[in-house]
Amino acid sequence: MFSWPGLIGRFLDLTPKRAAESATEMVQVVLPNDANPLGFILGGTVMHLIDIAGAIACHRHTRSLLVTAAVDDLQFLHPIKVGDLIILKARVTCAFRTSLEAQVDVYSEETLTGRQQLTSRAFLTFVAVAQDGTRLAVPPLLVETDEERRVCEEAKLRREGRLRKKVESTTRS
Repeated sequence: MFSWPGLIGRFLDLTPKRAAESATEMVQVVLPNDANPLGFILGGTVMHLIDIAGAIACHRHTRSLLVTAAVDDLQFLHPIKVGDLIILKARVTCAFRTSLEAQVDVYSEETLTGRQQLTSRAFLTFVAVAQDGTRLAVPPLLVETDEERRVCEEAKLRREGRLRKKVESTTRS
């Protein structure tokens, strides 16, 4: 039987894309149901939003189904209080064969003053998959500036470390 969903991801366009094409920005107000008893957004809520923002950026790059494979270097630098805005800015930093990395920067914005502050940063790895779960090739990332080259090289180093840890943990089991 013919099924479009079954074909999604099988024939990806592997034309190289710019990081700007994946740029994503999400904004929402922090409400009391998002907060801990101290009136600050829950870390788990921030992690959830980071995963969504990173996935959207990677979807824009691959136009495929994706699964989250890793989160690297997530740090909570400053709290975000109820009533403030949480702003997430994500973009693809590097593309590999079937996976790609996105950087997600999280900012708080005081609603009355407009003062913004970087509150978190994370690097997430996503794997492109077909409907049946098999991995798919992803389009290359056009790395055009010195800054983009530096960020992509750092992503490659994070990937090497992640793969090394994976091998080490599987050989110990």
